[in-house]
Amino acid sequence: MGGDALLAAGADQVTPYCAHFDICGGCALQHLGSAAQLRLKEQRLRDTLGRLGQVAPERWLPAIASPPWGYRRRARLGVRYVHRKQRALVGFRERRSHLIANLTRCEVLAPPLDALILPLSALVTQLSIREQLPQIEVAIGDDAVALVLRVLAAPSPQDLASLRDFELLHAVRFYLQPGGIDSVQALTEPAQGLFYALPEAALSIEFLPTDFIQVNAAVNRSLVTAAARLLELSCDSSVLDLYCGLGNFSLALARRAHSVVGVEGDAGLVARARGNARLNGIGNADFFHADLTADLSAALWLARRYSHVLLDPPRAGALALLPHIARLAPERLLYVACDPDTLARDVGLLVQQHGFKLLAAGVVDMFPHTAHVESLALLAPGSARGS
Repeated sequence: MGGDALLAAGADQVTPYCAHFDICGGCALQHLGSAAQLRLKEQRLRDTLGRLGQVAPERWLPAIASPPWGYRRRARLGVRYVHRKQRALVGFRERRSHLIANLTRCEVLAPPLDALILPLSALVTQLSIREQLPQIEVAIGDDAVALVLRVLAAPSPQDLASLRDFELLHAVRFYLQPGGIDSVQALTEPAQGLFYALPEAALSIEFLPTDFIQVNAAVNRSLVTAAARLLELSCDSSVLDLYCGLGNFSLALARRAHSVVGVEGDAGLVARARGNARLNGIGNADFFHADLTADLSAALWLARRYSHVLLDPPRAGALALLPHIARLAPERLLYVACDPDTLARDVGLLVQQHGFKLLAAGVVDMFPHTAHVESLALLAPGSARGS
């Protein structure tokens, strides 16, 4: 989405809410009202489907909108100690720069993290390892906040005491990550668990601070509800959920379907998806670990029959899976995309090479005030019609 397109929307311009908008690279669209942001994202999806996929949907879905502020429950914050300022900076990077923006708060971070930028800056400034702490990863559950500190040197006893004092004062939980993802350890044991609820599906999803979860809690709830509605499941439906993660979609769909199979490339997420099924008393969902970019010809789970498929791939899309999905010929296929270019490529191939119809498409505003476009595409075999 080019800068010229943004500047052309002069009538829709508003005063940015955040005092740091001019310098911080975390947001790009705060100078536009929410409705204008959605129109730009919908236009990008429309243009990309037509240009790259040579396809248009039979109907456009209403955008899944978001609360404008305090929506972000996952984030990776940069940290840098600046000798000239004699303090540490915590936040997102400046626009078109590797430098950390000098922030006092962040309006898009979910509470209480929105107001903890300066307290975190003051904390890091007093640590002996302030120059060996480049990153803080944020994960906010429904009743707990986790902060994973990437530490390149061991904290001193005084550092550990300061971190524990901060935990108590601000009701957060620190984790230390001295190496790879497997090195993450809670500062204070026992670690308080993280979870988020999907009330419409009567689900509680447990996760670890470094697990992938959808960034926007409100939009995720709406997205899961929309997925169940668009797939039009019945008690006879059998669902395949590809890139299932923690079971975010799988477990909700299992409430409506006869059976669900979730497949994911991260073995840890698969284990936690199985645990979430047990936690929620769901016995009709199976989960499998598989590299979904590899040869799947011998995969036993792929030999089953599925009436419905949900596909939620990473930014690279799902090119290797398209022939398998075409062979399954599901009654309905719902593609949840985080990149409009790979969505357009994959949907175009499904329509032009495999005989699918694009019944519907729409924008999911997972990241308000950014140019990031997430979307939904609903497909079915060529003889099917949209409802």
